[in-house]
Amino acid sequence: MVPFKDSTVSIGEVVGPYRFRPDTDPYHVRPVRWIARGIPIAEFDDDLRSSMTNQPAFHRVAATNAEERVRGLAPGGIDDYVRQAQPFIKSGRLDTEEMEYKLETLERLQEVRAAILSGDSEGLSLLKRTLLSSNLSGGGWWASEVITTWLESDSGRALPALRAFWADDGTPPGQRISTLLDQVPDDPKFRGVGTRLRPASVLLMANGVEYPPFKITEFRNAYERTGYPKPQTGASEGEHYEHALAFLDRLVERTSALGFERPRNRLEAHSVVWMNETSKPPIDPPDGGTTSDLDALADKLQLNADFLRDIERLLDDKRQVIFQGPPGTGKTYVARELAECLAGSQDRVRLVQFHPSYAYEDFVQGYRPSVDGEGRASFKLHDGPLVQLADSAGREHRAKHFLVIDEINRGNLAKVLGELYFLLEYRDKPMQLQYSDEPFKLPKNLYIIGTMNTADRSIASVDLALRRRFHFVEFHPDRPPIKGLLRDWLDDRAEGMEWVADIVDLANEKLANREAAIGPSYFMQDDLTEEKIELIWEHNVLPYIEEQLYGQHDRLAEFDLGRLRRELSGAGDEESEPAPGEEPDEAGSADADA
Repeated sequence: MVPFKDSTVSIGEVVGPYRFRPDTDPYHVRPVRWIARGIPIAEFDDDLRSSMTNQPAFHRVAATNAEERVRGLAPGGIDDYVRQAQPFIKSGRLDTEEMEYKLETLERLQEVRAAILSGDSEGLSLLKRTLLSSNLSGGGWWASEVITTWLESDSGRALPALRAFWADDGTPPGQRISTLLDQVPDDPKFRGVGTRLRPASVLLMANGVEYPPFKITEFRNAYERTGYPKPQTGASEGEHYEHALAFLDRLVERTSALGFERPRNRLEAHSVVWMNETSKPPIDPPDGGTTSDLDALADKLQLNADFLRDIERLLDDKRQVIFQGPPGTGKTYVARELAECLAGSQDRVRLVQFHPSYAYEDFVQGYRPSVDGEGRASFKLHDGPLVQLADSAGREHRAKHFLVIDEINRGNLAKVLGELYFLLEYRDKPMQLQYSDEPFKLPKNLYIIGTMNTADRSIASVDLALRRRFHFVEFHPDRPPIKGLLRDWLDDRAEGMEWVADIVDLANEKLANREAAIGPSYFMQDDLTEEKIELIWEHNVLPYIEEQLYGQHDRLAEFDLGRLRRELSGAGDEESEPAPGEEPDEAGSADADA
């Protein structure tokens, strides 16, 4: 046995529940995402080592700040992040796609800063044009408008605050951010750390390349991918910004240690984060998607990349998974996008949808009417999508092929799947199909992703035999990664509309049925406006809620959009004034009579 002082340690995160596998060694399993492997125990501080047991497998480290310190021993995450950026840098894309426009914005902001510090009367109008037109504000123009309106309407107090914000007096950047934002008037368009910090960080660029802009989604994803500690819960905007600067400093430090030339400063490191989190390299067929492809897809879907990697691992394990959850949680959309990413081509993905009249002959193989060249009618054996895709996968064995089955629980599964119950579990064993004398087996490079609506009462028809052959992945609004997805999406693309996420959360709380919760995808639409939200609520969400409240029609008034908004704002429903466009009922309430 290796002495404890000479042993090595692997660092990972538990990413799933415990499972007992009686037929496979090891029997006791907890899925783990490994951050680093083979770290010599000698690299751990004395108190970390002394707090670890001498068990050969898992350790619970009880020392102060143990998680952050242990993660710090695994530089591979940040090192890999720096290495991933090098092709972008060498290709020139870092400069052409990221640095050039940022440096131009920085130069304009420095001109604005000089004008305002000198008392130039044109400074404010120049600032407004610069801030509202900056690509760095992105969808955050709502918040930028709040700041510029404040500067114009209350210049007597706002301008001195801005001059102090830009002063060369050694004030830490996080303190500058917090002090300025504390003075900006409260506004519904200007709430949330990401919303408030974004335009303030753009303003701070005027002080030089060491003060880059901030966007919460990209930094959050970068922390998760590298294993870097996240800001503390409840951190202020200034603390979030200081945390991001420390992360960028770490990138620059590791760049030098690895022998690379760039990123050289915080603004370049910030651009590396943008490139790594938003750029999608070309897919390299025929072997399918790469780690970078999944990272890019995660950014597109606004999901955690590790969540997609976990699904990929589940697919590699059983070759088939089912996404289950209420409607509107993005199950089908994610299934199609993930299948195409992992397959590397749309041509290797097939979508079918089960329904009560769907049969074995439609899905696997069966006889269909046919007319020959002389007009004579007969029956001809026809392969369904399963056999067709299996044949394609067999011919192209190096590539992954995907069958996406939408609404899998709506079909009569025992009738539709037939021999598939055996073939799904024993991929290497051939079997004779019902209408063919030829042996048939499912290729190992054919993967199946099913989707299942948990609000559908037909869910009960999914028997235990089928459940054992699939891994199940939950898409529920009360669990990551769907939990918080709508809020993140609104913060990124529809700032000022974050209240919609609060409305959905409150409505789901009132429904009190997680299997029939309202999903986020109803509102994940471009050009979201209050008018569009009202239309979606009236014609999509309320009919769905009414179906879930069958026999409880008197409860539907609880879900009136105006009433929910007033409840969130703290206004009493009985005493509140009608919202614009609403007519009070006979009792004087603004509730909708549904």
